[in-house]
Amino acid sequence: MQRTFTFQIEPEHNTSTVYNYLRSKGFSRQSIIALKKLPESILLNGKWCYVNERLSADDCLTVYLVEKEASPNIVPCPIPLDILYEDEDILVVNKPAGMPVHPSLNHYEGTLANGVAHYFEQQGVPYVFRCTNRLDKDTSGLVLLSKHMVAAGILSTMIAERNIHREYLALVSKGEKPLPDTDTVNAPIARCSDSLISRCVDFQKGERAVTHYKKLKQKDGYDLISLHLETGRTHQIRVHMSYLGHPLLGDSLYHGNMELIKRQALHSHKLSFPHPITREPMTFTAPVPADMERLI
Repeated sequence: MQRTFTFQIEPEHNTSTVYNYLRSKGFSRQSIIALKKLPESILLNGKWCYVNERLSADDCLTVYLVEKEASPNIVPCPIPLDILYEDEDILVVNKPAGMPVHPSLNHYEGTLANGVAHYFEQQGVPYVFRCTNRLDKDTSGLVLLSKHMVAAGILSTMIAERNIHREYLALVSKGEKPLPDTDTVNAPIARCSDSLISRCVDFQKGERAVTHYKKLKQKDGYDLISLHLETGRTHQIRVHMSYLGHPLLGDSLYHGNMELIKRQALHSHKLSFPHPITREPMTFTAPVPADMERLI
């Protein structure tokens, strides 16, 4: 993967070092260290420079990023991809339910990573798979991928600083008590002591987990809700809704009703974030898949 960045130095960055300037543009320390190891990857007014050199207003700083190695353990597989957006820095894909994001012990092929690896292999482009928002195998919807290390580092910081807004749609059971029209679930999540997979609410050992939800539609026996994540713990939505007594339909792991749908009725519907390089506001939505649409 190759990418060129060109910066005209603004007056407020006069006398800044190259290193500090790149950090101000979101370049991670790891990215700058990697760039330093590449020949003539950082040029100041057309000449190779050290990252501790000082800048002057109106200088031209050029960064050449070249990644020659692909992810070593991801086998390219010809899997159809529903690509909603692509530019030099990011890729937004609508993942179907039933497709794992990464290869694992039981899924070496047939994952989103395998399909993306094949997509870039066909173009002759080495690609390292970097996923910003991971989804469970049976959760459908939007996945944001970085196309190079710089975008990956910036998007990782955005996640940590809550600058990537994620909206999910889910179908949940009515439960014994009615679900409030809107609420915030603030309940820490930990791994269950008797399982390698399941998570649970644990106020003693759990990590902070916050989910905001709003009821959109009431049906006979279940509700359609919209959820916004403030944190991103494993199985967070599934655990929180089960904790409230309203598990997702089709969620066998957390005791959801399996009669109406055969996978957890959860869809990554909307992503909003500033573009990692241009900072332009970006918003993407993915249509509700057929199995959930039928119930809605």
